[in-house]
Amino acid sequence: MGRPFDARLGANENVFGPSPAAIAAMAATDQWMYGDPESHDLRMALAAYHDTTMDHIIVGEGIDGLLGYLVRLFVTTGDAVVTSDGAYPTFNYHVAGFGGTLHKVPYRADHEDPQALFAKAAEVDAKLVYLANPDNPMGSWHSGDTLARAMESLPSGCPFVLDEAYVDTAPQGTALPVPPGDPRVIRMRTFSKAYGMAGARVGYAIAAPELITAFHKVRNHFGMNRAAQAGAVAALQDQVWLTQIQQKVAIARDRIAQIARDNGLEPLPSAANFVAIDCGEDGRFAKAVLDGLVARGIFVRMPFAAPQNRCIRISCGTHAQLDAFAAALPLALAEAKKG
Repeated sequence: MGRPFDARLGANENVFGPSPAAIAAMAATDQWMYGDPESHDLRMALAAYHDTTMDHIIVGEGIDGLLGYLVRLFVTTGDAVVTSDGAYPTFNYHVAGFGGTLHKVPYRADHEDPQALFAKAAEVDAKLVYLANPDNPMGSWHSGDTLARAMESLPSGCPFVLDEAYVDTAPQGTALPVPPGDPRVIRMRTFSKAYGMAGARVGYAIAAPELITAFHKVRNHFGMNRAAQAGAVAALQDQVWLTQIQQKVAIARDRIAQIARDNGLEPLPSAANFVAIDCGEDGRFAKAVLDGLVARGIFVRMPFAAPQNRCIRISCGTHAQLDAFAAALPLALAEAKKG
């Protein structure tokens, strides 16, 4: 566009910001030094937070970086990998880059379908099966108990990659209730969403020690910078701030939903820090609405696979950002209907 957006509501960042303690910790860091290659303090803090040991924790450059290492460990040319059609695409890029073959199952009622995913994994002898809970781009979710029951049909020897990037904004009971050392699953978490540190690139995974050891053999040992490590430790320790952010996200979700209804559109229930809005027609119409918003300085995104692409996706924003969205949406809708 050649100019900044008036409202950046497409990247699912936490516009309310990180804990002041995290900002202070990052500012006080001797950034000129290499970060600790073991991320010792951060892994110890995470282990305490999850009531486990640091042997169950790996830290990496966001979930995206960890997904790359995971695919490198498990996938080579022709290996089958299972995901949902229209789910988070970065995982797919890693699979393609290492020569794997993607097998996709459709969403069911705008939710990822764990039973169908695990059945497909058994059918194609998959090396990995991926699911995000809560889901991106729809914001839908399953209870942790639902996923745990579905795992009874997970084929032996096929790790379940559970992306829990948005679990900190989800209802209680969404996290998977299995021990950290369960060898069937690797759970991915991040400081990019609720903790407000997307630019610092801090993700982590919880898995059996044998898998964590394998990660250590392939990861970039100096991939985590010192300031990011210190900021993540401080952010984790400030759970009061996290609670405030969760409240602000809930308020913003409600506001986005009301804006949608005021314009005759249907917001989908969301457990993430965004809301998918059903534009009521097909993907071409939703893209026209999106283009109209972008032209008016409102950055949003949309799902890329049908039928989810009937929606646009709006990240939680400040009052001012959502005011700008509320002003632009009826104009974008009117323009799309004329087109």
